[in-house]
Amino acid sequence: MSNTLTTKIETIKATTSKIQDVDFENLSFGSVFTDHLFECDFKDGEWQTPTIKPYAPFLIDPSTRVFHYGQAIFEGMKAYKDTNDDIWLFRPDENYNRFNKSAVRMAMPEVPEAIFMSGLHQLLQLDEAWIKKGNGNSMYIRPFMIATGTGVIANPSNEYKFMIILSPVTSYYAGDVKVLIAEHYSRAANGGIGAAKAAGNYAAQFYPTTLANKEGFQQVIWTDDATHTKLEEAGTMNVFFRINDTLFTAPVSERILDGVTRKTLIDLAKSEGIAVEVRPVLVSELVEAAKNGTLKEIFGAGTAAVISPISGFSFQDVYYDLPKVDHSIAIQLKEKLTNIQNKLDEDTFGWTVKV
Repeated sequence: MSNTLTTKIETIKATTSKIQDVDFENLSFGSVFTDHLFECDFKDGEWQTPTIKPYAPFLIDPSTRVFHYGQAIFEGMKAYKDTNDDIWLFRPDENYNRFNKSAVRMAMPEVPEAIFMSGLHQLLQLDEAWIKKGNGNSMYIRPFMIATGTGVIANPSNEYKFMIILSPVTSYYAGDVKVLIAEHYSRAANGGIGAAKAAGNYAAQFYPTTLANKEGFQQVIWTDDATHTKLEEAGTMNVFFRINDTLFTAPVSERILDGVTRKTLIDLAKSEGIAVEVRPVLVSELVEAAKNGTLKEIFGAGTAAVISPISGFSFQDVYYDLPKVDHSIAIQLKEKLTNIQNKLDEDTFGWTVKV
């Protein structure tokens, strides 16, 4: 990926900043946004002049296609500020490439690299005061695209809006996470859009997750749609299982999102001498490992939380509590990864990109 950022962007600066009104010590994840946003419209078959302008609501027609046919995709990224006040992105090329893969699957136009990366870098530079130093602090980045053409005929839109918004965040801690293994509902199906980061994927998860919440579980571990025998994702995250001292995770597919944190953890684990197997993991394997004591850890992996440890799971009305381990691979990998992201450890992989 080129680091050349040459796209001309019209910039309209906010007359005043709201940063003084923000309590950075008590941020609720994804609820506070910076002074500016980036946007670029697709009309008449081409991308228009991109703009950075003050963050604000915008008017939209009731017949806008995104409301009726769900053409909407997004990404989740983070930026970090090191002790020298330099700003760093983590593997932005992976997010950019996946964004356009999602666009293709949803019959939306691909966003040119120069527009995506120029907008991202210039927006971060403009709102750099919102990025706080310190391990645990970061800027959550949400690039997204929606169909903005009007009319309720069931066709792909001919107009789109690509935007980037920024939200300062602190360490994400979900508390004690207990999960329910899905036996009926599915996150995605073969031939569907499970591998795309499409908004509708997440909407479809809300109902079965709400049912699980009512039973005392925080999340659902999704299983394959055909047999419900293969473990796939945990909530909105990829999922890893530690049996003895080997990590297992499902391979990506049409049903499973190609997570940036997932592939990073696989590479980190291998570099640390931890055995990793990428293969289908059966529910029966997990239950048996829990029964015989070889199941040591389960954890989700994603941008928001980085790693979210799971304390136990339920399957067919039987709950299996995980043991407390002295040497947690989840904690080891999270520390290694966040140290690289915050430039506290050397990035020997070439994952970090200076803004």
